[in-house]
Amino acid sequence: MLTMTQSLQERYAPTNACFGCGPANERGLRIRSLVEGDEVVCTWQPDKMHEAFPGVLNGGIIGALLDCHCNWTAAFHLMKVQERRAAVHGHGRVFDQAAAADADRRPGAPARAGRGSEGDRARVTGTLTANGRVCATCDRLFVAVREGHPAFHRW
Repeated sequence: MLTMTQSLQERYAPTNACFGCGPANERGLRIRSLVEGDEVVCTWQPDKMHEAFPGVLNGGIIGALLDCHCNWTAAFHLMKVQERRAAVHGHGRVFDQAAAADADRRPGAPARAGRGSEGDRARVTGTLTANGRVCATCDRLFVAVREGHPAFHRW
């Protein structure tokens, strides 16, 4: 079981300035996605400035947390798949970034974390919890970008 103390963002994209997950964005959320065994987890503490109204996190912040963390979960999963393929077939393609292909956020809906993949795609189900309660979920399909995409070789 692999456990990392350095986040995926810090390891693979230390100069990324993304508002949600960029280690180089001093004013961003700076979420950190950590590999813990078979899971990729993120623990993040909001500040008062992240509230929509007292005690309630802004929906855009919720979306950014889920989007960025699930993107990194998909990216890590696809990188592992590519490494296994390279070991079996003697070649592999460089994976640069995943882009969300679809999304569904349903506040309060129960969900289980999971991953699945097919080729250059990974489906990730993410759950945001606070005080032991599910607050938001998403089920997204991420696709590895190819040459010609603006994010290709960006990191």
